[in-house]
Amino acid sequence: MSGLLARHRAVLPDWLALYYRQPIELVRGEGRHVWDADGTRYLDFFGGILTTMTAHALPEVTRAVVEQAGRLLHSSTLYLDRPMVELAERVAVLSGIPDARVFFTTSGTEANDTALLLATAYRRSPQVLAMRNGYHGRSFSTVGVTGNRAWSPTDLSPLRTLYVHGGVRTRGPYAHLSDVEFTAACVADLEDLLGQVSGSVAALIAEPVQGVGGFTSPPDGLYAAFREVLDRHGILWISDEVQTGWGRTGDHFWGWQAHGANGPPDLLTFAKGIGNGMSIGGVVARAEVMNCLDAHSISTFGGSPVTMAAGLANLGHLLDHDLPGNARRVGGLLIERLRAAASRVPAVREVRGRGLMIGVELVRPGTDEADPDATSRVLEAAREGGLLIGKGGGHATSVLRIAPPLSLTVAEAQEGAAILEAALHAR
Repeated sequence: MSGLLARHRAVLPDWLALYYRQPIELVRGEGRHVWDADGTRYLDFFGGILTTMTAHALPEVTRAVVEQAGRLLHSSTLYLDRPMVELAERVAVLSGIPDARVFFTTSGTEANDTALLLATAYRRSPQVLAMRNGYHGRSFSTVGVTGNRAWSPTDLSPLRTLYVHGGVRTRGPYAHLSDVEFTAACVADLEDLLGQVSGSVAALIAEPVQGVGGFTSPPDGLYAAFREVLDRHGILWISDEVQTGWGRTGDHFWGWQAHGANGPPDLLTFAKGIGNGMSIGGVVARAEVMNCLDAHSISTFGGSPVTMAAGLANLGHLLDHDLPGNARRVGGLLIERLRAAASRVPAVREVRGRGLMIGVELVRPGTDEADPDATSRVLEAAREGGLLIGKGGGHATSVLRIAPPLSLTVAEAQEGAAILEAALHAR
């Protein structure tokens, strides 16, 4: 055991997960690569859990952080903050939500927690709809709407949560149906559930693509169909864009847009990629919902001048260089390469995803039984080959999660795919 690992275990919680049999310490990054403390270079296909959105050590972000830190590090929301106002203006427009208001937090967990507070206060109801297999954070309220057993450490909650079908297309009772039939069955399930509920329901919270759940998603249009039901009941729709936002899926800037003839959600949450590693999260909602709280509130660290300066620089780079378009083009090549490689590996049940958000699900060959041990072995083999990836999934941890920075090049995509193919055969 390394000295740092021993010190980690002596002072940090047992439940704080570490990857790899011999955990690595990352000390430097540049572009799509990182280096560990021993000097080994890795191609990074996970980006700090989908957080390094543009590139490691992006000069524009580094420069913005240094310049702002040299002027003023912190003030809190009790004072006017020009970078916060400027970033809020950009996010409000990009969200598509009319008369939008933006509240900044320090993480996706806190953003979802805030969205739940707003929705339940606005609707004056503690009842919330959530998706089976979904994940929304580690706080007391967000664990209470997480439908993934592996990430639910307690069944205590301030909310009454009702779970509906739809987030997982290829498993469950509706998996055998066509996309149209699948959507109709999920809508019927939602209608039936609401028919059994006593009292009003505040909101549906849903990830357009389930992140921790293994990059699963419903057919396009499901949430538009859900929205018709929700609107009849006055129920708000919270789109959790913590992992899908900012163009990661390639086809759209937000994940909800794949479902979207009925317009934007009532509330949209975001985090991760916007800060490119700085701690930024937030909620966008129309003014009527955002302003429903009738008590004082501030944020000590949400909207920090330094993180807002980083977010502005990072968002500017993303848009100026059309990185969502790059995610679509390079991600399309990567997923096709991985599907071709997986076709020769009996343990691969499915390669799924869109843009640079790709999942490879592993099972025991000849069955649909999840194989988390094989997933861990592939994760190790990929690292040994110089590639860092993630893992997740709702049916045990049996999905390899691939989510490189959106500036990934074609050559790097091909290199990563080759390493992963070798790791799959070596498992």
